[in-house]
Amino acid sequence: MIPVCHLTDLPAGESVRIDTAPPIAVFNADGEIYAIDDTCTHQDASLADGWLEGCLVECPLHAASFDLRTGMPTCLPARRAVRTHPVTVEDGMIYVHHAAEEGTAA
Repeated sequence: MIPVCHLTDLPAGESVRIDTAPPIAVFNADGEIYAIDDTCTHQDASLADGWLEGCLVECPLHAASFDLRTGMPTCLPARRAVRTHPVTVEDGMIYVHHAAEEGTAA
């Protein structure tokens, strides 16, 4: 379980990058917290630097879009999903459960 930040430090519509290997992006999508692999599967770009609209994040390089709930791409040029990671909030602190450390790596 990786501590990210306090919930109050990640307002709605914002994201933060965790420098794990591979990096993880954590988003506050209208009050719901999601975590996905940070690197776009189309090309090497940080999704934490992308644009968030509802539960979709758009890659800043070529506008590939991913669903934060499933990791699935919603349009080209991305064709492969990004991994999603479970998130919990305990006592106001956001934690990410890194999929690889729990044996569910893709």
